[in-house]
Amino acid sequence: MKQKIIIAVVAIVIAGIIAYLTIGRGVMRTKRVKQIQTENNDVQNNLPIANEGDVSPISGLACENWNKRAIAVSQPAEVNARPAAGFSEADMVVEMPTQTSSKTRLMGVYLCNIPSDIGAIRSARHDFIHLAKGLDAIFVHWGGSAFAYNKLNKNVLDSADCMVYSGKYCGRWEPDGKRALEDRSHITGENLLKMVEEKGYRTIGKFSGYPHQYEAPLEQRPESGHLRVAFGGSYEVEYDYDKQSNSYFRFWSDVEDVDKNSGERHSPKNIAVLFAKSSQIMINDDFVGKGLEDPWKEISAIKSTGSESISGRYNNVQLGDPWYDVSDSGEAHYYFNGKEYQGTWKKDKSDIASKLFFYDESGQEIKFVPGQIWVEILEPGQRLKWTTE
Repeated sequence: MKQKIIIAVVAIVIAGIIAYLTIGRGVMRTKRVKQIQTENNDVQNNLPIANEGDVSPISGLACENWNKRAIAVSQPAEVNARPAAGFSEADMVVEMPTQTSSKTRLMGVYLCNIPSDIGAIRSARHDFIHLAKGLDAIFVHWGGSAFAYNKLNKNVLDSADCMVYSGKYCGRWEPDGKRALEDRSHITGENLLKMVEEKGYRTIGKFSGYPHQYEAPLEQRPESGHLRVAFGGSYEVEYDYDKQSNSYFRFWSDVEDVDKNSGERHSPKNIAVLFAKSSQIMINDDFVGKGLEDPWKEISAIKSTGSESISGRYNNVQLGDPWYDVSDSGEAHYYFNGKEYQGTWKKDKSDIASKLFFYDESGQEIKFVPGQIWVEILEPGQRLKWTTE
């Protein structure tokens, strides 16, 4: 009888621990975030919207190019490709997995400022295409996956392939003993604007924009904060909140992340972390049975099932694209003014031009503070941790 009682007690304790890890910790996290929102209600909801007048519809900052179209550039995250050139001048940066639970890639979105140099430039992925379209951006890349080319060849958005224009507008940096050939591709700001002009693309933007609020006064900002965005291995990202500048200094795999052009630390004013499922695109996946397009329909047999098969090489992130996604919304966490807020994201999968929406818990659009927005897209199960002293 004693042995049975002991076993029963142990079983109850184990069940309690499992319940805490799977449910309780999430509930406590939610309660903690709600408390943060309550404490900072005046800062989050009651201040007037700041982006009135000639300001970027993305960053909310005043600039001469406020009504121009953004230019979105596909850029790598590999260690040997660091530091990247241009990100410190981007209105927005989007970072997401290009292999499930593994490699990431970024898309710098440039509107207010066009950097003197942007690079490296890497190949297109279909997940970036509809996000760029939602920003009314011109998409620049160097090559692309077969799935991306299927869409780009149908002119679903204005784009420019640096592989085609290599030697004319785009080029390669000189070897430095570190970067692979594909990580030396770049384009100068002057050539980027020339390329867009000569392709005859519309230059006045139509993006509806994101709402912004004024920054919290210094006395209302916390002393510090640390954010960990646990992408796999060397792709892990961390941020240290700085009270004086009201920004988040970025680290890449424990190394200070700087801009190749200037050596300036990357320090966005806003961070949005979205959770979205990711999976490799396999030849036997039943997309059609789910009411979606067949990604393999226009892929040659040798790349589908032959000796050069790309089955399993590229992934699909459930971010609301109109082709291969079942889901177009999910959990989100936001960081600005030194605080953490919880909410959701949404991108209407029925419309490729749909804006990527950021919502708070009440369903209202998040009001960012004026400045760069860095969007991190994590997979469920990857860890997100915000700590304060």
